[in-house]
Amino acid sequence: MMPGFFSALVATLITVPMIGYLTVFIISKQITGNHRRSVNMALDFSTFLLVLSVHFLIITIWQKSFLWLILIILFGLGAIFVLIHWKYKKEIVLPIVFKGFWRFNFLLFFSAYIVLVMYGLFKRLTFLFA
Repeated sequence: MMPGFFSALVATLITVPMIGYLTVFIISKQITGNHRRSVNMALDFSTFLLVLSVHFLIITIWQKSFLWLILIILFGLGAIFVLIHWKYKKEIVLPIVFKGFWRFNFLLFFSAYIVLVMYGLFKRLTFLFA
């Protein structure tokens, strides 16, 4: 019973990552009472879910895994963020670099998620009515 529930929960969070965002936000807001900190915690958690969601949406739409490309993008962006930070600050403060990198990935993968959902729906609808 418990493994089935856990599997369903993980599948739901990956399919609809905003449920994960809302859940983490509500729980952390109840615990901390701090709105801004709760938003940041929810963004950090949902970034991971968005990366997984984009991966599984790509598999669903094209029946191919492009996880290698997602990882190259992540590592490439990480290197770019380190280089930019070093160029402007002349030192690398990893927690600050990682925070910026992770927040940028939220924007990137949230955008990719929206585009892929719309594309997948459009593709499915054109297939049904063709």
